[in-house]
Amino acid sequence: MKVVTVCGMGFGTSLMLLMSVKEIGRKQGITVEGEATDLGSYKGKSCDLIVASSEIAKQIEADVPVLAITNLLDKAEIEEKIRPYLNE
Repeated sequence: MKVVTVCGMGFGTSLMLLMSVKEIGRKQGITVEGEATDLGSYKGKSCDLIVASSEIAKQIEADVPVLAITNLLDKAEIEEKIRPYLNE
């Protein structure tokens, strides 16, 4: 599975989010490849899923699902929201 995580600057928040998504994937035996990027660079990235904070997610227009995370530090929320996509 290929995931793109997006934040305002393309590092920090999106990198932390990507690490969380990869860790959740590993726990479920799924290899998650990914890239952390900024809001201006996500377009044209080939992926199965885009993950971002709720505020950033509102600004993303994509042909793949966009997963909005309310609390980026809450791994339980991230896992709960991403699990259905990992199981597809």
